[in-house]
Amino acid sequence: MYACLRLKRLLLSAILAILFSAAFVFLCISREKAVAAANMGERGVFLPVIMYHSILKDESRHGEFVVSPDELESDLRWLSDNGWTTVGAEELVAYVYDGAPLPEKPVMIALDDGFYNNEVYLLPLLEELDMKAVISVVGSYSECADGDRNPAYAYLSWEDIRRLSDSGRIEIGNHSYDMHKTDRRLGCHRLDWESDEEYRAALTGDVMKTQRLLRENCGVEPVIFTYPFGYISHESIDILRDMGFLCALSCYERPNYITREPETLFCLNRYNRPSGISTEDFMEKALAP
Repeated sequence: MYACLRLKRLLLSAILAILFSAAFVFLCISREKAVAAANMGERGVFLPVIMYHSILKDESRHGEFVVSPDELESDLRWLSDNGWTTVGAEELVAYVYDGAPLPEKPVMIALDDGFYNNEVYLLPLLEELDMKAVISVVGSYSECADGDRNPAYAYLSWEDIRRLSDSGRIEIGNHSYDMHKTDRRLGCHRLDWESDEEYRAALTGDVMKTQRLLRENCGVEPVIFTYPFGYISHESIDILRDMGFLCALSCYERPNYITREPETLFCLNRYNRPSGISTEDFMEKALAP
């Protein structure tokens, strides 16, 4: 009996994985068609997006989502030395909607979750190298930040976020309020039994709570949303648009080509930067058109 139950669970997991993959294909196909339609003879502006999370000196913590300060510095210096110019969501929005130019070799540096160590190790490098980055924060994490300044585990407080935004080096993104988890819902993915109205209400209520808290406590209102864990439902884009977002980050490792078509700003792909590989090897992968 237990073997049968396990088999059923495995089959259910496989079915859910197939459905999720199909939903992603459906979500991104319109974006790819928009690129082709807007640029019949060209692919658009190549935009690599590099994703980081936590930055720590403790070697025992290094791994898929934790890099060392030295690795981060090596990456940023390599980009600067090789002619790449960092851009944020605001530059992309200005390019698509207002016709503003983009640099010859644009790259986005995006950090998820809002760790306090981002301020400790990233900001000084950005100032030294004349670069910028996007940090997407989880509202409930910042709301609970109690002033602890330990880079090993602390999150950015509202005061930290305001200071980073005021620096002109950091653009703040919305990473949900309380959907950065997988215990009941996979990030902000739609539940199987939710109606359209229920899902819209759940996603809007959560995401707009972070928007309100950032506006009231930090004086910022992000135009970019970052999907927790990269989980996407095909309904998400229209709902995010209705909330006023103009750009969204996924976790799929594929190149981006930006045109004047707004669809190209949603579901932007990113390459996660793990620890333990050289800057040169990582950039060969992440910057390949």
